[in-house]
Amino acid sequence: MNPRQNGIQALERAIMEEARGEADQILADARTEAKNIHHQAQAQADAEREAILQRAQRKAQDLHDHKTAAAQLEAQTLKLQRRERLLEQVFDAARQKLTSASEWPDYEQIVHQLVREAVARLGAGEVVVKADGVAQKMLDNTSLAELEKEMDARLHLGESLTESTGVVVETPDGHRQVDSTLETRLARMREELRTPVYRILIGETQ
Repeated sequence: MNPRQNGIQALERAIMEEARGEADQILADARTEAKNIHHQAQAQADAEREAILQRAQRKAQDLHDHKTAAAQLEAQTLKLQRRERLLEQVFDAARQKLTSASEWPDYEQIVHQLVREAVARLGAGEVVVKADGVAQKMLDNTSLAELEKEMDARLHLGESLTESTGVVVETPDGHRQVDSTLETRLARMREELRTPVYRILIGETQ
């Protein structure tokens, strides 16, 4: 083999070795890039999985909070309904007892006080007093005269109340009226009595 051929072969080997080296480098770079891509994909997958888990946890917590709030609201609603039923029973019983007020030993004094308060609220110099059947008998001429002197007003006994206990006072023309029946007074006092009555029902003393 002549020197020229030897040189060509040597050049070919050098080229082959260089090409082989470049190929190896390209393959190594490709493997590195593949690993990087794999790592990135894994990191992204982990991040997405964590995000999905967090969303699921938040959704589960929201659902739990919603159910807890709904349960608390329902319990509060039931408590309020029970309270209203108890209060209604108490006030119904009180209204029932008012029907027998005319049998109370001090009913005459109660009637006179109802008249005093109603006349004072009406503020008229002449009034008509309507009363239940028993109260009308208690408001005889002597009682009316005493009340007139005390109240400095003229009092006329009007018609009998058939569905209420107590008195209703009005001006002679009927334009102004003060309802001082026991039923109406109980109704007016109901709101301010609700809390103390309920506290008594559940055993609270203060």
